[in-house]
Amino acid sequence: MSDGGAWAVEAIAKLDGERERILPTPLRRFPLPAGWEVRLWLKDESAQPTGNLKHRLARALFAQAITAGLIVEGTTVVEASGGAMAVAQAYFARLLGLPYIAVMPKKSSGEGVERLGGRCLHVDPPLAIYAEAAELAERVGGHYLDHYTSAATVDWRGGSLAEELFGQLEECPRWVVVGAGTGATSAAVGRHLRAHDLPGRLAVVDPENSAYFPGWASGAADYGTGMPSRIEGIGRPRLEPGFVPDLVDLVVPVPDAASVAAARRVRRDIGPPVGAATGTNLWGALEMITRMRARGVRGDVATVLGDADPRHLRTCHDDTWAQSRGLDWRSYAEKLEHLLDHGGSWQPDPAPE
Repeated sequence: MSDGGAWAVEAIAKLDGERERILPTPLRRFPLPAGWEVRLWLKDESAQPTGNLKHRLARALFAQAITAGLIVEGTTVVEASGGAMAVAQAYFARLLGLPYIAVMPKKSSGEGVERLGGRCLHVDPPLAIYAEAAELAERVGGHYLDHYTSAATVDWRGGSLAEELFGQLEECPRWVVVGAGTGATSAAVGRHLRAHDLPGRLAVVDPENSAYFPGWASGAADYGTGMPSRIEGIGRPRLEPGFVPDLVDLVVPVPDAASVAAARRVRRDIGPPVGAATGTNLWGALEMITRMRARGVRGDVATVLGDADPRHLRTCHDDTWAQSRGLDWRSYAEKLEHLLDHGGSWQPDPAPE
């Protein structure tokens, strides 16, 4: 075996070993009013070593690129991301002893990447990060992971959230509710449901400005909004290759202010300062539960606690931050209080049964 082949085998073993050492992330039960006969579970991905849902995808993308010979010993790995994905990739680059550069918008701090030994290149305008990352990888002879494109063909190697989630639940939930960034997680859940002929259904929650809801509803594969999502980690201005509409039973649009209110509710009822994307998930899960109760349906609903970090205390949990962005979360907090504290009801938009 060549030295390059030996390195690849060792690198894959390190990635697989890292996955095997990690305990399944916990399921947290979200408190619902007594007598509802529905349980709501939050799959807590903040327990990942990098503290977020992107950890799984980052590992899988590294393994896929190494197996394909796109990353070899010493390859500089480049990505266009200023968020949790960059942090997760920096973690795996350090594990494998590879140089790592994250190309990110000027406003992104990059602190998490640098703490893990990666480098940050800040560019402006924000949408220039993709072309700059591709050009940089070519200039340095590196590999551009391009997670939005690569997610369409990712091989999870036994490490997907879907496999772990369904192995932890006593029975298949009526609904699994997830957000969509690359779309890889929703696709993994949808494929698992269908491959195992399970009775559960998949709902994707979508923030304002995102293309996933209008694209899914209209069936237009090239649908685009041209506007960025304000909810970190989910929502895209176009339908990404990793999002598979045919695997999705329902896409639920969620107002950004509702996501903020629901993130605060998670912190109040469970404890950790979660990001607004987790709030989006909770809001959508409660809509599914409302529909179930209206039809007298019992059972479980599962969603994702994507990350939890003190930095969120300076964003979606901060009144000044929310006000500066025109996010009036208070009316949605009152709606949550009416539903969860007083056993009230919602009137969600009509949806397929």
